[in-house]
Amino acid sequence: LPFLQATGTDQVVGLGLVAVSLIIFTYYTAWVILLPFIDSQHVIHKYFLPRAYAVAIPLAAGLLLLLFVVRLFITYVMLKNQKVTKKAQ
Repeated sequence: LPFLQATGTDQVVGLGLVAVSLIIFTYYTAWVILLPFIDSQHVIHKYFLPRAYAVAIPLAAGLLLLLFVVRLFITYVMLKNQKVTKKAQ
């Protein structure tokens, strides 16, 4: 199907999203898994946030995503209910 093929712009955006995801994954992995084994006085620690944020940031992101999905669901149900009510009248 020709309309399902990705254009050049789609490919660039997809590559950008993959690159950003890889950077975030690498940073988070180094922060959470490797950093505890490095001496706390080492200079590399200044490039990372305090360890408490390693739990707080994903928790906040997950909560925001959950709230967004719930809000989207409520909006969908309300709009669908309006259409049914208009048809009944």
